[in-house]
Amino acid sequence: MTLFRERLYAAPWLFVACALIVPATLAIFWPINVTVGVVLAIVLYGLIVAALVGFAPVLEVTDTDFRAGRADIEREYIGEVVAYTGTEAALERGRRLDARAWLLLRGSLPIVKVPILDAADPVPYWIVSTRKPHELASVLNNRSR
Repeated sequence: MTLFRERLYAAPWLFVACALIVPATLAIFWPINVTVGVVLAIVLYGLIVAALVGFAPVLEVTDTDFRAGRADIEREYIGEVVAYTGTEAALERGRRLDARAWLLLRGSLPIVKVPILDAADPVPYWIVSTRKPHELASVLNNRSR
């Protein structure tokens, strides 16, 4: 059963910035064929948007597992999860960061720090961006399920 699910879409400004493909394509194809330029510009922007949406990582917590993007770990190997926002999140992503940590970062979103208790795993913890850090931390820390 899924207890938490969130897709980390790209920031809206990135969709706007990628729209610059439209005038660039038109500038190239306008002298050759206007119709081809317009169609190609729309198709290219559509492909970029589809890629940004389709490849957005998913955070998912089930009764037994936690999946963050391509990484997956059983919940029994997770320690006490802590949510960080603002300056504390910036410090955890920067000066306090262990080089061995596994990261799934998205811009300036809040984060959760997920300690890994598996002695065979060389990664001490995961840092995962989320728009709902306290909710994710609460779900991961609730072991009664």
